[in-house]
Amino acid sequence: MSKNVGHIAGLLKDFVNLACRKDVFFATVRENCNTNGFCGLHSISKSFVTSSRHQAGIPPGLLMKAETLAASKRPGQEVPFRLKDLFRWKSSIAPSLGNSIESTSNSAGQILTSALGSVAFTRELSTGAKQQLAWWLGGTAAWVYSMVVLGGVTRLTRSGLSMTEWKFTGERPPLTAEDWRLQFDLYMASPEFKRLHSKMTMEEFKFIFWMEYAHRMWGRVLGLAFLLPGSYFLARGFINPSLGKRLGLLFLMGGTQGLVGWWMVRSGLQEPDKQWETPRVSPYRLAAHLVSAFTIYSGLVWTTLDIVYPKPLLAAADATTQLAAKSVRSKLLPLAALVAVTASSGAFVAGLDAGRAYNTFPLMSGRWVPEEYWDTSLTTFRNFFENTAAVQFHHRVLATLTATSVAVLWHVVRSSAVPHRVKLCMDVVLGVTAVQFTLGIWTLLSYVPVHLGSAHQANALNLFTAMLVTLHALRPAEMGPISLALARYGTPAAALAVLGVGLAVTTNY
Repeated sequence: MSKNVGHIAGLLKDFVNLACRKDVFFATVRENCNTNGFCGLHSISKSFVTSSRHQAGIPPGLLMKAETLAASKRPGQEVPFRLKDLFRWKSSIAPSLGNSIESTSNSAGQILTSALGSVAFTRELSTGAKQQLAWWLGGTAAWVYSMVVLGGVTRLTRSGLSMTEWKFTGERPPLTAEDWRLQFDLYMASPEFKRLHSKMTMEEFKFIFWMEYAHRMWGRVLGLAFLLPGSYFLARGFINPSLGKRLGLLFLMGGTQGLVGWWMVRSGLQEPDKQWETPRVSPYRLAAHLVSAFTIYSGLVWTTLDIVYPKPLLAAADATTQLAAKSVRSKLLPLAALVAVTASSGAFVAGLDAGRAYNTFPLMSGRWVPEEYWDTSLTTFRNFFENTAAVQFHHRVLATLTATSVAVLWHVVRSSAVPHRVKLCMDVVLGVTAVQFTLGIWTLLSYVPVHLGSAHQANALNLFTAMLVTLHALRPAEMGPISLALARYGTPAAALAVLGVGLAVTTNY
């Protein structure tokens, strides 16, 4: 064992000595690490020894670390070495290592970013292959964008409950008079027809049916547009394991989205509890459906950006720019969360048709806070999400807070030392936010016409996209502990969560 310990200690000594040489460190670790950032210490140290021109002394404290590491392994066993251990060594033996461990730790962070970050998606791919992947994923993201817009139009035209049945593989469209009569009979048995559309004609029914049918089939064709080219790129070797895991998760989420959509529609086919209530889908399920669509869209946009810009913009930035970017990023992240919450609150406004009440601005029935804000017949939680006055008031407050926060952050960014691309992105964020705020007021004052309501929803995606692009441009040059954990465990955890959602909605049909 003592011989083995000495051998490992010697290897680790060579490793740390040469790790301080960034050029050798980068070249050797990239050659010896797999895509998970997991390295064999022996292979790395051997490469370092053969390429080294730098032999410096090593502090005894680090040799003790090596002996501890070696003692925990069986004789002759390859010693696993994770580069993130350098970060732990930095804090425990920094006094004895001084600047050299700082250099080693920084190099380790950059290598981990390369191994687990977006660079891993396109490693060893030609420029042409990257462009093909980017066009495919960008086109898929645009398709999801159109799905969200079409879904909004379907809701605004009250077409979503026209189809009372759902099949995962798709429904055959009615082509004959007999087929149309069967579909119309099914719809006439629904609460919506009985309470709202009892005088609807066959021609009127055909319009809302085709709207819902188009929305469903557009989503199924999207699945093929994702799967077939993806299979081709996989066969060509364009998709490595790192990218494959991300794409597999997105495909799983897309399939589950169909289940969530039907779970939402089913809630609107139930008889309302009160005689005076209008049949509509559950606002909670509508919000879940919209948030799920936004999540899929965000994943596609972010992955496309990872392929187009695999290396962080800040990788070559100086210390001043890095510090300014870190400050802006710390403010942009909560602002992005605020944008997401505001968009989610809009789903509750849509689910309750709250936009067709209190059609004045900025006051609501002549008051800043409407008299009906608190419904004593509801619990506190339900009042926040089921009371029309409260839901619209919250959406107004969130939208105003978002617009104000964007304006303040834009001013901060313009006067900071962040890269020019980040400033351009914030210009777009400010412009889209102004348009969105104006559209929201215009839609409200006009009693939510279809064209304005759908434009307002589409522009919410535009704002979300602008925020994603800005966040991507501000990616740190090195991945921190949280980012590393997400890169390693985020995909399997998300996949389990998606499967759980699919199971939950399936058992609650």
